[in-house]
Amino acid sequence: MAPAIVSPKKHDAGAGWSWSGRISLTPRILAVNVFALALLAGGFFYLDSYRTRIVDDRLQQSARELKLLAIGLENAPADRQDALIAAYARQTGDRVRRYDAEGRLIADSFAMNAPRYRLRLPAEEGWQRHVARFLDKVIDRIVSADRPPNFEEPAVDRAQAWPEMVVARKSGRTQAANRYAPDRTFMISAAVNVKDGTGLLATENARDITRIVRAERFRLGMVLAAAVLASVLLSLFLARTIVQPLQRLARAAVRVRLGRAREVTVPRLPDRRDEIGMLARALSDMSHALRQRIDATDAFAADVSHELKNPIASLRSALDALDRVDKPELRAQLMAIAQDDVRRLDRLVTDIAEASRIDAQLSRTRFEPIDLGLLIERMVVAREARGVPRGVRLAFARPRRNVAVVLGEEQRIVRVLDNLIDNAISFSPDGGLVQIVATVADNEVLVSVEDEGPGVPQSEREHVFRRFHSVRPESEAFGKHSGLGLAIARSIVEGHQGKISIADRQDAQSGACFIMRLPMAVERDPGIVSE
Repeated sequence: MAPAIVSPKKHDAGAGWSWSGRISLTPRILAVNVFALALLAGGFFYLDSYRTRIVDDRLQQSARELKLLAIGLENAPADRQDALIAAYARQTGDRVRRYDAEGRLIADSFAMNAPRYRLRLPAEEGWQRHVARFLDKVIDRIVSADRPPNFEEPAVDRAQAWPEMVVARKSGRTQAANRYAPDRTFMISAAVNVKDGTGLLATENARDITRIVRAERFRLGMVLAAAVLASVLLSLFLARTIVQPLQRLARAAVRVRLGRAREVTVPRLPDRRDEIGMLARALSDMSHALRQRIDATDAFAADVSHELKNPIASLRSALDALDRVDKPELRAQLMAIAQDDVRRLDRLVTDIAEASRIDAQLSRTRFEPIDLGLLIERMVVAREARGVPRGVRLAFARPRRNVAVVLGEEQRIVRVLDNLIDNAISFSPDGGLVQIVATVADNEVLVSVEDEGPGVPQSEREHVFRRFHSVRPESEAFGKHSGLGLAIARSIVEGHQGKISIADRQDAQSGACFIMRLPMAVERDPGIVSE
């Protein structure tokens, strides 16, 4: 069995990326929406730069404050200097150490006051802190954050054990440094020289920086999680409203392709006013038209077989009897019947071929502008030159040039007009009048052909356009027409986006009035009227 859906191996270059066609719509919709959220996740990179700015500001602040303490010590009496260090430590929360010129520790704010911070060991903390530090490490790894060195208290507390103190003494400028405490909180330190040769070192456990960054990260994570959840749900909803209807339509189309058109009801999705609804209704209409075409083809095939049987049976009878007849006059009569049946078969086959291929030919034909007024005038002149049987007269009221202009194929339009004129002449009485009128109304060209015959009964006005339905004058010999003329005429007119119908004569006299409507090639100028 053939695959459910057969696709060409090559696609147009502008149809889209080749890889996108290999992924179904649901993951593609989801991927597009999640990708947009991935841009929001870039906020974690912003948080890293935000944390770096906070640390840099804190380093500068610590260096400025320690410089002010050094200036205060330079101007304070010796007996007040330790009290000034202790007061500074209480206000800032720093641990301030003072080293002499040899690097020995001579003052420590933790010895003067109660310690303002305590380094926490991870082993002493609960699991929540372990999870928080693990997330910190993961995010730092993702954003490639710079990792500061670890903070360790020296075994021998001397000025030489602190790199920032060493650099401050060499350069004579305030130095600041950032390190990680054992629990990954920030240790901010600053060092400065005092004019009396001593040095100051201030250290601070800046836990608030970690708390601020974690709080912002948590809020961003919650927003991102909510956005991801909403995006996933909306993507699934969008995929459900797009993919499922398309799958239903695809399954129905496959069943139609498998030859089950009469069993399939293509969903029309009447509640949808979007492109999916338009596609559903277009497919439903196409399926309905396909059913009608299949039914018409089946009926046409049945009608063809029925219509061909009669002349074939007559021809067979004549040929069978020909071998058993010796009289010349009877043989001549049988030969005439056989020849008449052959001509009838030839006419039937020709008209059947014309009727069967007319739609396909019109779909490939390039339509050109046709001035129906000029065309009908030429046809009437040519027909009168050949002679009209039984003295029937033709009258045509031609509109102005380039007014009754339509787009179409001239030979096909001529075929329709010939059929209508022939039909009108056939039903006209001897010496009757056939009137042809071409007018323009509502951006349409109307061509009417009226005769003075018996007319077409109301009940037959639609039947006469059916294939092999023939109503001919009593005086006309049987078999002269195939019954396809008006059916072919209607197919040609509808192939030109027009309509053909039968109406009563406007003067209420006896006769038929065939009206052909075709769209104008250009929009009608209100100032142009028919003559």
